[in-house]
Amino acid sequence: MSASPACLPTSPSGRVTPATVPISLGERSYPIRIGQGLLADPQTYAGLPRAAAALIVTNATVAPLYEAGLRQALAPHYAKVHTVVLPDGEAYKDWPTLNRIFDALLEQGCDRKTVLFALGGGVVGDMTGFAAACYMRGVPFVQVPTTLLAQVDSSVGGKTAINHPLGKNMVGAFYQPRLVVCDLDSIATLPPRELSAGLAEIIKYGPIADMAFLDWIEANVEALRAGDAQALAHAVRRSCEIKAAVVGADEREGGLRAILNFGHTFGHAIESGLGYGAWLHGEGVGCGMVMAATLSQRLGLVDAAFVARLAAIIARAGLPVAAPPLDAADNAGRWLQLMRVDKKAEGGEIRFVLIDGPGRATVRAAPDALVREVIAACSARA
Repeated sequence: MSASPACLPTSPSGRVTPATVPISLGERSYPIRIGQGLLADPQTYAGLPRAAAALIVTNATVAPLYEAGLRQALAPHYAKVHTVVLPDGEAYKDWPTLNRIFDALLEQGCDRKTVLFALGGGVVGDMTGFAAACYMRGVPFVQVPTTLLAQVDSSVGGKTAINHPLGKNMVGAFYQPRLVVCDLDSIATLPPRELSAGLAEIIKYGPIADMAFLDWIEANVEALRAGDAQALAHAVRRSCEIKAAVVGADEREGGLRAILNFGHTFGHAIESGLGYGAWLHGEGVGCGMVMAATLSQRLGLVDAAFVARLAAIIARAGLPVAAPPLDAADNAGRWLQLMRVDKKAEGGEIRFVLIDGPGRATVRAAPDALVREVIAACSARA
């Protein structure tokens, strides 16, 4: 990966100048537009497939903030703009809630050219993309992520899914959007906990691909937590650049793309084990990165100083670094059970994304006994 670039330029008004990061996937290529004031600007959506109708999919938290602005921006492009409002939260990333999107599409007589707009965070984006992949065997959709986590990760790359009680994101499809709109103004309305959760997915790009970016994050983490527009603009753009390069090389996670799941094997176990919604996804990933880095150290891939540095950055970002207990009787056994229900697992063998030296990642298995030691060590951080 190339070195981390300078921050985005600002206009004379002090606002961040819009930027575009391309996702190169042949006929499935699309742009990621990053800037301020994009969500409610009709020009943002010029050039999308022509259709008689559009459907905005959002949730009860986001709808009062941004639905009217998006609807007004889409009105010049579509004769009808419908909206479905879902309940908010990871607990609703399931079949019954997904069916509410299909219900709205069918009740409004939407055809196979109807364009879906995912207005919200990662849950809304994943569910809308999955619905778009399935409805009439595929209709166009656009990601309009309103959380930091969704802007730097889940909205980019075409991974769509819902959760199953036995595993996170286990039912889904690869289905690329036609456009991703990252309006930095929407981050200003995020609660501090949600902002920190998004920082986890930004931090992960440093250890796996760009240590210069990790250096920059370490120097600017307080500015990011404070919502500084310049800092966030740079973080979103660089994160999208790294992810675009990885997705362009491995769209369907046959090899390289798996490195983007650094911290996720442990993190998904936390989310499933505690119950969806108890910890935010980014909180699970933050703690999971500490655990994966610790496992990397015990396998001789990195030193203790690297682990300590990464854990300190994650803690400064407002994220947990201590592993929560998942079972009173057999805690490590429960962790292992949950991690075996992971899309990277092969033949029941857990495969982890590990740091194979700063700025490099690898995917490999580890002995259960060593993983148990890591769980115990990271639990002792509490």
